[in-house]
Amino acid sequence: MNQIKENILLIDEKETLERAITALKAVAGIDARITAREARLAGNITVDAIIEIVVEGNTYHYMAEIKRVDRFGTIGLAKNRMAKYPQPGLLVTPRVTVEMAEKCRALDLQFIDTLGNAYLKGPGLFVLITGQRPRDKKEFVLTTNETQQAGTPTALRMVFALLCKPELLNASYREIKQTAQVALGAVGWVFFDLNTRGLALGGHKKGDRRILERKRLIEEWVTNYPIKLRPKLNPRRFRAEDAEWWRKVDIAQYSAQWGGEVAAEKLTDYLRPAICTIYMNAGAVKKNLIKLVRDNKLRADDSGDIEILETFWDFASDENRPDIVPPLLVYADLLATTNPRNLETAQMIFEKHIRDTEAQN
Repeated sequence: MNQIKENILLIDEKETLERAITALKAVAGIDARITAREARLAGNITVDAIIEIVVEGNTYHYMAEIKRVDRFGTIGLAKNRMAKYPQPGLLVTPRVTVEMAEKCRALDLQFIDTLGNAYLKGPGLFVLITGQRPRDKKEFVLTTNETQQAGTPTALRMVFALLCKPELLNASYREIKQTAQVALGAVGWVFFDLNTRGLALGGHKKGDRRILERKRLIEEWVTNYPIKLRPKLNPRRFRAEDAEWWRKVDIAQYSAQWGGEVAAEKLTDYLRPAICTIYMNAGAVKKNLIKLVRDNKLRADDSGDIEILETFWDFASDENRPDIVPPLLVYADLLATTNPRNLETAQMIFEKHIRDTEAQN
């Protein structure tokens, strides 16, 4: 195990699980054992491991998801994934901060980490341990195959375009550059990175490129987008006098589209939006923003419930829903909130608007 920089060590999934089980015993006095690894269930569902936790003679069975948790979107993904497990799911991760633990508890997402932090809940069982820190001041990070390239804003822009427009995969570099709004020289590097990590095949030649791990690429994108790209979209906050103002607005007249909760409401008719998210064409944002604010009597407010961001792509959305950003972006916006109803709606959008596309490719 090599130290890659001060106070950070890499550990793999197997070691993460073993350390978490050891820490649970040391901190809480609770025994656990691994009964299976990488189990495949009915319905093509796979789990990283199956474990048993024994408390006061009672045995609790869990299906474990081993994942690094360094942002709230990861929690949402894990919660939705484990909702399909036939037995209770358990998030196993190197470290859960106090803030992350609070989010997990709010979502009723059980977890253990390598430091002894834990949230376990069942008949006759309740364990909540937070605030445990590395004793040797070294923080352990779960090893993945990700490289730095995977999480750059440039890579996220290009991967978004490829996921939303599969036909773009075998377009010319110049067309990809234009659609993804990236530099021409970056296109080849992103393909190289995807190939290196086994997510795609081919790169330089048109016609030989294909995505191999679309679902994994989607998960990676929605996890990285809120922290790596979204903050760079010049976010602005406003508030309206009328909370229902958005229902009466033709957002397209401002060269803009609905994202987040409003887009989700329009796609599912299920969610009552608390936050209005708008993506406005970056090329004419100044003119259109002034017009939007004036026409709808919005006022600047750093804690307002209206957020306006700039677009980062150059392709048309679904011709049937030109007022809504691509479903993948709606999905990512919802997961980043970790609001239980938003997560439920996100899963509905994934099943209806994203999984179908995945199946076709």
